[in-house]
Amino acid sequence: QVQLSESGGGLVQPGGSLRLSCSASRSAFGANSMGWYRQAPGKQREMVASITRAGNIKYGDSVQGRFTISRDDVKATLDLQMNTLKPEDSAVYYCNADWGWKKSWGQGTQVTISS
Repeated sequence: QVQLSESGGGLVQPGGSLRLSCSASRSAFGANSMGWYRQAPGKQREMVASITRAGNIKYGDSVQGRFTISRDDVKATLDLQMNTLKPEDSAVYYCNADWGWKKSWGQGTQVTISS
């Protein structure tokens, strides 16, 4: 069974940084890709960043240049470094593993950007 567990969320002032980490069962790293998604109240869940097993990376337009995704298959972790945070980055952030025919999700971690 795939297990994904996010940590690192919190309250940060605009312009600040946070690092999210997803601790995953090793089976998750057999997925085609892993990634971070977010969902703000009243909005659809959106892709923030994804990384394939080959290391190909995609970012959402709104985070390009500010966020960095990385994976460590030995430690079985998926991290998201978030810099220059904005109030509109506030959301619940979810870790994801995607095989194409199925997706697995963590429980989410709250990120709030506010002064």
